[in-house]
Amino acid sequence: MPQWLQLSLITGGAIAIIALLVFIRRQMVMLSENRKRQHKAEAFQAKRRQDMIDSIHVIAMAIEEDQVEYSEACLRIKGLLDHVEPQLMEKPPFRVFMEVYEQLRHMPTHQARQDTEARFVDKMDKERFAVEKRHADEIRRAATAIRNHPF
Repeated sequence: MPQWLQLSLITGGAIAIIALLVFIRRQMVMLSENRKRQHKAEAFQAKRRQDMIDSIHVIAMAIEEDQVEYSEACLRIKGLLDHVEPQLMEKPPFRVFMEVYEQLRHMPTHQARQDTEARFVDKMDKERFAVEKRHADEIRRAATAIRNHPF
């Protein structure tokens, strides 16, 4: 085999090796960046979940100390539990949060409530207070249970 062919093959092989090394290095960097991104996303999700759990505990304490309307608390806890542990609302005593939500979900909130006629708002408030009164003991028991629940 001529010497120039040997040199060409050696050079071609060296170029291929260098190209493969560059490719492998880029892949390693990408994998490392993806791992960092994934860890960051997992940490964010874990913090977000813990913040929601803390919010549930605060709302439960507010219920126990009668610092919040039970209907408002049930709606908020139900919304948080949807993200944290939705299957919990199927179990007693936590089922009351879903029951109250189901009975009140047709009522307008926020701006829609402000835009609603006062007479209709008064009627809804009476209905809401009746639901709260009917479930008050269950709500208090559920609040104590959820505050002590290990998430």
